Amino acid sequence: MAGAAGSAGMAAAGGAGGSAGACASASPFAIRAVDHQFGSGQTFGQQDFPGNVLGPPRGGGCCGGSLDVVSLGIGGWVVLELGDTVVDGPGVDLLVFENAFEYGAGSIYAEPGTVAVSDDGEHWYEFACDAGDAPWGQCAGTQPVFANADENDIDPTDPAVAGGNGYDLADVGLSKARYVRVTDRADLTSSVFDLDAVAVVHGECE
Repeated sequence: MAGAAGSAGMAAAGGAGGSAGACASASPFAIRAVDHQFGSGQTFGQQDFPGNVLGPPRGGGCCGGSLDVVSLGIGGWVVLELGDTVVDGPGVDLLVFENAFEYGAGSIYAEPGTVAVSDDGEHWYEFACDAGDAPWGQCAGTQPVFANADENDIDPTDPAVAGGNGYDLADVGLSKARYVRVTDRADLTSSVFDLDAVAVVHGECE
């Protein structure tokens, strides 16, 4: 999917935060869906797209999946522009939220997806997502989401409590990124990725 979103329409919004949410004009979440291509098989939430993937997550907690999501469909993908530019800091720099949940004796109902990041919207750096079973490597959609902007005050930019899957830009050799691409990996399971939100952990103003 490299280069799926070209330079057209990729101008940054400007005013990104010194740390997540530090600039009044910016946001630590996605502010715009730049491009997308939904796959077949699942259409849940597509009528509400892109509103249901912008802003903070609305997680369902340990044992229930959020309904404030969009299904990417089989092999579908979406490119989001971040309000704050995510930068490489200590540990996790970016969180991606799906609606995975625990069931049975601590098992996770996972719907894996590949996460890629880009600073310019043209050159993409993918986190490895090629595992067919738990713990799923660097696939997104494998951890419950606890932060919910409507129901609790859990900080959605704190990897220690927010839930979701965390990503360190250092793992792909990138110092900063403004765009995030998530691609469904139904080739790994029979399930389809349902995107809730993304959040900047370490951000900066430009």
